Amino acid sequence: MNYYYYLIIPAVLLLLAGIRVIRPTQRGLIERLGKYHNFASPGFHWIIPIIDRMFLVNVTEQMIDAEPQEIITNDNLNASVDAQVYFRVKADEESVKGSIYNVNEYKWQIVNLARTTLRNIIGTLTLKSANSERGKINADLYKTLHIETQSWGIEIVRTELKEIDPPKDVQETMNKVVKAENEKIAAIDSATAAETVADGVKRAKIKEAEGYKQSKILHAEGEAEAIKLVNEAADKYFIGNAQLLRKLEALETSLEHNAKIVVPTGSDLVNIIGEMAGIVPIDRKHVK
Repeated sequence: MNYYYYLIIPAVLLLLAGIRVIRPTQRGLIERLGKYHNFASPGFHWIIPIIDRMFLVNVTEQMIDAEPQEIITNDNLNASVDAQVYFRVKADEESVKGSIYNVNEYKWQIVNLARTTLRNIIGTLTLKSANSERGKINADLYKTLHIETQSWGIEIVRTELKEIDPPKDVQETMNKVVKAENEKIAAIDSATAAETVADGVKRAKIKEAEGYKQSKILHAEGEAEAIKLVNEAADKYFIGNAQLLRKLEALETSLEHNAKIVVPTGSDLVNIIGEMAGIVPIDRKHVK
């Protein structure tokens, strides 16, 4: 009984030691006695302890930093350059095998390849052109990494140039130039705004003067038209006795307030007053 007990326990431990579970984000390569044996997909697997060995490979998208480095540009300036590389190991069997058997430590190899490629690309550019042609640098870096890593079972997703920093003294000079340029633009904008405001005030004053002038013209034209209409009405309706009657009404109104009125001798108004008083008008033709 004790004999079987000692046999069962090692067998159970051996069984448990060989259990492997692969997640959906991983793929596995199983080697037996140092030789490739089979490909392991996500799920449950059992390997023979000591005899078999499983290597797990992450097949999700990953990012590695190429680490900052000093690169001498074409205009002999030391620029600090850094980049990031996004990649993933393809999930098929041949690609997973390539990432293990065709390259030693593919992450480390990608970093070194990216750093070398950046030195080759930026070394042919001036600092100014390197900063203005980041898209081209990214494209060239991606193209080189894509070609060089094909046998590694790796797909380069994209590359991102993080920074191209000039030396400190050059950076300070560039900042002063940018600051001066910004101040110049701000001064021009301020002057333009002031000119626009002044021009607006000027136009407003002109409009106000034109409006005042137009109102005066319209007012004068209205008065002239009113006088014209009064004259026309007087010429049309105040003729003959009507005119004398209007004069008499004016005289009567004046006398009500004890006003003194000088009436010229021989005027029609004298004759009217005389008639009202019963005096016969004097004919001036018979007076010598």
